[in-house]
Amino acid sequence: MKYLYGLAILACLVLWSSCRNDFETVPSTGNLEFSRDTVFLDTVFTNIGSSTYNLKVYNRSDEDINIPNVRLAQGEASNYRLNVDGLPGKIFTDIQILAKDSIFIFVETTQDVTNLPPDGDFIYTDQILFESGSSEQKVELVTLIQDAVFLFPADLGNGMFETLNLGTEDDPLLIEGFFLDDTELNFTNEKPYVIYGYAAVAPGKVLNIDPGARIHCHAFSGILVANTGSIRANGLPSTDPDLLENEIIFEGDRLEPLFTDIPGQWGTIWLTDGSTDNLFRHTTIKNSVVGILMEGNDGDETLTLENVQIYNNANVGLLARNGMVYGENVVINNSGQTSLSCSIGGDYTFNHSTFANYWTNSFRSFPSVQLDNGFLAEDGTPFFNDLNATFNNCIIYGNEQRELGFSNDASFGFTFKFNNSVIRFEDPNGDFTDIDEYQFGNTELYSEVVLNADPVFQNTNLNNFNIEIGTSSAEGIGAPGISPANDLNGTIRGSSPMDKPDAGAYETTEFPDGRP
Repeated sequence: MKYLYGLAILACLVLWSSCRNDFETVPSTGNLEFSRDTVFLDTVFTNIGSSTYNLKVYNRSDEDINIPNVRLAQGEASNYRLNVDGLPGKIFTDIQILAKDSIFIFVETTQDVTNLPPDGDFIYTDQILFESGSSEQKVELVTLIQDAVFLFPADLGNGMFETLNLGTEDDPLLIEGFFLDDTELNFTNEKPYVIYGYAAVAPGKVLNIDPGARIHCHAFSGILVANTGSIRANGLPSTDPDLLENEIIFEGDRLEPLFTDIPGQWGTIWLTDGSTDNLFRHTTIKNSVVGILMEGNDGDETLTLENVQIYNNANVGLLARNGMVYGENVVINNSGQTSLSCSIGGDYTFNHSTFANYWTNSFRSFPSVQLDNGFLAEDGTPFFNDLNATFNNCIIYGNEQRELGFSNDASFGFTFKFNNSVIRFEDPNGDFTDIDEYQFGNTELYSEVVLNADPVFQNTNLNNFNIEIGTSSAEGIGAPGISPANDLNGTIRGSSPMDKPDAGAYETTEFPDGRP
């Protein structure tokens, strides 16, 4: 019995002690300190929530304090949202901070498009107020809200949205998406475009994209081109290397710096079987799952890539299945699997292109460039076509020992040639010495190829694949007369001290600013 009596006394002491801590707090006298006096939330699109930003509030005194009121200046009408010490809301009372301690306040915002002014962008501000009687302290909140052209599938009600059928009536394959109407088939540079679901180009239609256009795709979204449809991304050279005013850019819809180089933020640009005359010129595609997914060809140059950069792909940069592709000044890097996959056959020609892979997010078991002429599916269905691929004055390199891979079924054609190119393929154990495709001394397959010599890229972490003058293995090894005459910077080829073009998409120059 005496033990129970003792436990009861102990419990009362604990409860009294915790109550006494609350009772002995003193009102804040306006001497709070903050980790910042202004919280800048980075640019967001209308109707898209921002990232969450934090503010730390310090009590430097020797006493536990009580803040009677913490609130947004605009109250419940504010477009900011707070979480104060674990409590969500916009107005809070009796917030306590222990002596020599601190609390976190988390801030985020979503802005309604209907509140935007006619010019399309505006600065949205509010304040977090810390009030105690006659004393008031405040922290400013600032964010830039940007308007855009929003494209999305129709809401069918009951949580259902418009879909596209990529299968057949008997065996449907539905994805959330919609066909662009005729008024939407020209993307201009007046406002950014934000796409939810897959924006599809209908059969026989052409989506034209003007120089300087910015296309932002939401998660699991992208662009799809249907049978006999086309996409024409007509970018131009830019004069400002930072603004890239004439470059066409495809990326995700999160504008905060944290998301600048995060792979897998959106789906892909999907060129379905039967699409035709597709063109990307002076275009950057980044942070997708697959940069471009191409299926099938129409017997002509189904896809042309000129001065195209594809970066930060969760899976593959360019995945072509029995495709027909011509590319020049193409750069692809940082892919979870393969930067360039020419699969299930097809016809491919690449001139002065750089296919690299410096993926560091996780283990990578695929090479930068993979060529195959097909495979047998698990159910026994064959997928095979002849393959013909030519690489002129290219670089194939990365942070793995073997950055070139082949899969050849002898029942189908498998023809390839690498000319005047730098290739990384190390075989220290001799595992590939008896495989025909890897006979780098065979001049019918490899002509004037430099093997396993570092091209010395300037900064692979920043997707900068310019090569260093005087130290790069790619310098001066290119064959003359291979188009294009200018590199990705606009530098005239063959203008290096060696008077021969360099391999890859960039030409070395005698000047650090890129002048020829």
